[in-house]
Amino acid sequence: MAEIRTLRADGALAGTRIAVDNPATGAVVGHVSDATAQEVAEAIERARRAQPGWAALDTRSRAEFFARARRWLLAHREEVTDGIVEENGKAREDAIVEIVYCAGAFAHWAKQAQRLLARTKIRSLSPFLLGRSMYTRRVPLGVVGVIGPWNNPLLNSFGDAIPALAAGNAVVLKPSEHTPLTALLMERMVRECGWPEDVFQVVTGAGATGQALVDTADFVMFTGSTKTGRLVAARAGERLIPCSLELGGKDALIVLADASLKRAVNVTIQGALANGGQMCTSVERVYVEEPVYDAYVDLLRERFQRVTSGKPGGLGSVDVGAMTFPPQVATVEDHVDDAVRKGARVLVGGHTMPGPGRFFAPTLLVDVDHTMKCMREETFGPTLPVMKVADAEEAVRLVNDSSYGLQATVIGSNTKRARRLAERLEAGCVTINDAQTNYMALGLPMGGWKNSGLGVRHGAEGIRKYTKLQAVSTNRFPLRRDPHMIPYDASAYRLILRLVDLMYGTRRRHRDK
Repeated sequence: MAEIRTLRADGALAGTRIAVDNPATGAVVGHVSDATAQEVAEAIERARRAQPGWAALDTRSRAEFFARARRWLLAHREEVTDGIVEENGKAREDAIVEIVYCAGAFAHWAKQAQRLLARTKIRSLSPFLLGRSMYTRRVPLGVVGVIGPWNNPLLNSFGDAIPALAAGNAVVLKPSEHTPLTALLMERMVRECGWPEDVFQVVTGAGATGQALVDTADFVMFTGSTKTGRLVAARAGERLIPCSLELGGKDALIVLADASLKRAVNVTIQGALANGGQMCTSVERVYVEEPVYDAYVDLLRERFQRVTSGKPGGLGSVDVGAMTFPPQVATVEDHVDDAVRKGARVLVGGHTMPGPGRFFAPTLLVDVDHTMKCMREETFGPTLPVMKVADAEEAVRLVNDSSYGLQATVIGSNTKRARRLAERLEAGCVTINDAQTNYMALGLPMGGWKNSGLGVRHGAEGIRKYTKLQAVSTNRFPLRRDPHMIPYDASAYRLILRLVDLMYGTRRRHRDK
C-alpha cells in the first residue's frame, strides 16, 4: 500500500490517494481516497439524516431491499469474485465463500429480524405490581460504524453491516486500506438496487480515518488485531458508546486417539490453510494424543506436500493464495525461524516463495513446544505447528494455556467424550469433527473469550447488539392514590410488611421445602 499526494492546478495540495495492489502480482489495481476526519463527520451526518426514514420502515420493507441486494450479488458474482481475488490475492474458492456467506446473511437477517427484534412481554411475580402491563422494545442505535479487516473484504466488512441495517440503523463502513475496492462495489450495489440514499456509505482511508469513525459513530463493530481493538474499546468507553470487537486468535485443534485420521487430516488442512491461514479462526496449533501421533503426522505431511500455492487463476488452480498484508510475511518468517532455533523441525515448506507477489510456502512444523512464538502468538499465515501430547488432559491444559480464546476444535469418534472435552476449553466457539463450519450457522453466536474480543456476531445477540433496550410499564387500572404513596400511612406499611413476610418470609420457606 502506498500513498500518493497530488497537486491541484494552482499547486495546492489536493489530498492523499492510497494505491491498492494485487498481492499475487504486485501490480497496482486501483486508488482510493484517504478520507479526512471532516469527510468522515460529513458522512456520519448524512447517515444521521437518512436513518430515521430507514428505521421507520417495517422489517418486511427492509427485507425487500435485502432481497434486491441478494439478487444483485448473485447476478454479479463473477465480478465480485474477480474483485476480491484481485485486491486480496486469495484463491478463487475462498472468495466464493465470502459471496455465499453474504447471500445467506441477507436471507437470514431478513427472515429473523422481525422475530428477534419483536416486543417482549414481561411478567412479574410481585403482588405489588398487579394491574401493570410491561414490555421491552428494541430501538436502533442510529449510525453504526463498521471497521473491516483486509483478510475478508466482503465477509467481515459488509457482512457485519447486514444485521446492523436489518435492525434499522444506517451504516458507515471503513474497509481496510489494503482491500477497499470490494466495499466500494457494495456501495455501488445498494445504489443500483434503489436503496434509500446514505443509509449505507463507505469511507476509505488508513488508521486516522478509522479513528475518526470511532469518534463519531453511535456504535463500533471492529474486526482486527487485539492491539488496535484495545484502542477502539478505550475510545468507545470515553464516549460511552457500545462496541463489539472480534480480535486475534490462536485457535487449537485436538486429535484424540480414537479419531478417524483421514477426517482429522482433512479438517486440519482446511482449518489451517483456508484463506492462506489468514483468518482469526484459522487453526494455528495442533495437539495429538501420543498413540496416533506418528500416523497422523505421516499422513499430514503427505497431504501438505500436495497443497498448491501461487497466483490464483480459475477454480482449482491453487489451494493457497498470496499473503495480503505486507508486514505479515515478516511475522510468519519470524515465527518459523524462532521455532527452528528452539528445536522445531520443518517437514514441509518453511520459506517465502520466489517471483512476483507475496507468497509463503505452506509450512508444517513438528517438535514444537510452548516456548515458541508459533504456539503462543497469532501467526496469521499458512503455517501449522503440531505437538505430541500424552493424553487429552495434557491437550486441554495446553489449549487453555493461551491469552486467546476465539475458537477450538476436537476430533474424535466418541462424540460424547469430545463434547465433554470441548466444554472444558476456554474458547467462545468449539467445533467437533469440523473446523470453521460454525461461521455459516448464522443462528449460532460467534465471539471470543480472553484477548479474542468482546461481544458476538451471529445469533440473537448478533442483531440485538445493534439496538438499545427500552422498558415500558403501564398501570392499566390506576387508583387515585396507591397505599405506598406519600403521605406515608403506618397501617398501610404494616400491611405491606405482613404481605412481604407471607410471600417471602418464614411461611414461604416452609412451602419451598
